[in-house]
Amino acid sequence: MDVGYRIDLFVEREIIVDLKAVEKMIPLYDAQLLSYLKLSGKKIGLLINFNVVLLKDGIKRMANRVAGTWVSGLGLTTETRRDTEIN
Repeated sequence: MDVGYRIDLFVEREIIVDLKAVEKMIPLYDAQLLSYLKLSGKKIGLLINFNVVLLKDGIKRMANRVAGTWVSGLGLTTETRRDTEIN
């Protein structure tokens, strides 16, 4: 049965990457990546939109909270990270 869940990229069996090329990012894309993270049990996901002038502006990192500990990375501090927490 095909339920429509297809991960774009799976890097090193650890990071899920969801690729987009859209004019505007909508909350549905965040929810889609969060679903992929929850269903796979993985900790880190990247949502990348290629329809931006600077690629760094089109990258959003999301982290899955596992057993009450926060997953950090990419050298971002608490104040500057744009992570989304999964409850």
